[in-house]
This record gives sequence, C-alpha cells and structure tokens, in this order.
Amino acid sequence: MRIHVDYGLCESNGVCMGIDPEVFELGDDDNLTVLKPEVGAERVAAMREAVRRCPRQAISLEEST
Repeated sequence: MRIHVDYGLCESNGVCMGIDPEVFELGDDDNLTVLKPEVGAERVAAMREAVRRCPRQAISLEEST
C-alpha cells in the first residue's frame, strides 16, 4: 500500500504519528513527513486506523502497482 497525504488539508496535529511513529514523523518545524510511503501487509491495519482517525481526512491509501 502507498500512503498519500494531502498537505493542503493536513494540520500536522500528529494523530497519525501516535498510531505509527515509524511511518509518520512530525518535525521540529511542525511539518508532517511520511517516512515510509510504501508499507507492507503488516502495517495495513495501522494505516487504515490512521486514515480513519485523521481529523481532516488528509491521509489516504492506494494499492501499490
């Protein structure tokens, strides 16, 4: 799965980082970075949780090609 963040919507509140800090990072400049834009099956459940809990619905998942 590939993670996509709409930075126009993202408030960088860090909810996703709390779910999986190995994938999402909130920098000292308060900007969100996706550390691993492609994740394997072992992280799909956590990524779906990040999508569900994002206050601005700024995160989406796409099937990797």
